[in-house]
Amino acid sequence: MRAMLIANPKATSTSRRARDILMRAFTGDLDLVLAETGHRGHAAELSRQAAVDGYDVVITLGGDGTVNEAVNGLLAHGPSSALPSLAVLPSGSTNVFARTLGLPGDPIGATKAVLDALRAGRRRTIGLGTASHDGGPERYFTFCAGVGLDAEVVREVERRRAAGATAYNSLYVQTALRHFFSGTDRRHPALTLEQPGRPPKSGLFLAFISNTSPWTFMGRLAVNPSPKANFSRGLDVFGVRSLDVGPTLGAVAQMLTARGRPVQGRHVVNVHDAAEVTLRAERPMAFQLDGDYLGEQHSVTFRSVPKAIRIVI
Repeated sequence: MRAMLIANPKATSTSRRARDILMRAFTGDLDLVLAETGHRGHAAELSRQAAVDGYDVVITLGGDGTVNEAVNGLLAHGPSSALPSLAVLPSGSTNVFARTLGLPGDPIGATKAVLDALRAGRRRTIGLGTASHDGGPERYFTFCAGVGLDAEVVREVERRRAAGATAYNSLYVQTALRHFFSGTDRRHPALTLEQPGRPPKSGLFLAFISNTSPWTFMGRLAVNPSPKANFSRGLDVFGVRSLDVGPTLGAVAQMLTARGRPVQGRHVVNVHDAAEVTLRAERPMAFQLDGDYLGEQHSVTFRSVPKAIRIVI
């Protein structure tokens, strides 16, 4: 079985020694080629070539950004049963996608789980989401997207990482608190949520789009605004019409404790199992996919893509 291991050497917890151990673990089962990423978008280029060259499996060793790029490379020409399967080894700061698949949080434990699945021939076909902004090309996402405050936080974290900060959970929490009180516009909602055949929902400050649950993690704690979202359904959306401190704290508390139902409240908007939604903004709004900041946009359309990719799990 031919496999390509796409490794991000800059991922937070990656070390050359750990990578070499993982390579040796796969040696007896796979004809394995190592490909290290060297620039933004490189994992997409490598996985696209792996599909062209007829590899059976693409394995990612990195964070959610590496996974997202690999998915977009594999699906450059759309879903197909002939594409390589994707296996995920977490080696970044959060690894939401790997954790939602039920994989161990460390690359050694995940390697054992992936090897067991490969030997048993276990694959799972999952749905993904796509996003296209202002007429641009569609981009796939695996677990979440966001417009507004959370994307602004991602933008600020990326700036701090570029300046040398390490992307631990504490950095996201500190940045979110600072930005909530002194960075974002909490007075003028700019977003309208549109669904085909339904009345628009206006006056939103932010929106989270979920392809699965939880939306993200805070350490070991799940942050879960849309607990009913899963890979076999459409997209779920959570939005808010108030960023006052009281309603915001109430919503966050529900995200951290709710297990079966979405966040509730008179300032909350929920959508479940949507095939398509569009977010339109009165002013340019920050936009992120799978934790990757993609600039400010006036309009983003999100679509559900059922049975998009096979996962080794």
